[in-house]
Amino acid sequence: MSLRIVHYPHPILRHQSKAIRRVDGELKSVAAEMLDLMYEYEGVGLAANQVNLPLRIFVANPSGTRGDGEELVVLNPELQLPKGSEIDREGCLSLPGLFAEVRRAKQIYLSGYDLQGNSIERQLDGFLARIVQHEVDHLNGKFFFDRLTDEQLRDLESGMDELVSEYRSQQLSGIAVSDELAVQDLIAWESRYS
Repeated sequence: MSLRIVHYPHPILRHQSKAIRRVDGELKSVAAEMLDLMYEYEGVGLAANQVNLPLRIFVANPSGTRGDGEELVVLNPELQLPKGSEIDREGCLSLPGLFAEVRRAKQIYLSGYDLQGNSIERQLDGFLARIVQHEVDHLNGKFFFDRLTDEQLRDLESGMDELVSEYRSQQLSGIAVSDELAVQDLIAWESRYS
């Protein structure tokens, strides 16, 4: 399988991802390919729906460099006990070139599973907490811009309009599938793992 990062306004990016009920070799390959894409595009996190898969899995590495820092693969993540708040600049591989100052919890408790079925239970803070919140937002069908004020959102409007125009153009030329076909694809994936 060859994954690629999808851009706003692809419909899967607004879809709430389904919990994963089984892990097989293909899912492990998907996770490895997601990490490859994350590093290739110089990201620090990537959620499955950003590669057109409606599954509750994300990958992350706050260093953004293979072999450096801590690499995470988390299935069925849940976040609890947010503490404090801080504002920092965020971007998104599905919104290339767009950035904004986003308020998020300074500390968060993450629970989920790794690819071997082992439980993950961790208190996170700082940059890693921000990354994980960003990726879980994706799995819930949300973007960082959903957390912005109207004024901040106006600053992103022209860039978002360009992405919409580019995406619709790709659909018309057959490079990107129709929204209807995209929805059919995600239903097929959901039936395999959830």
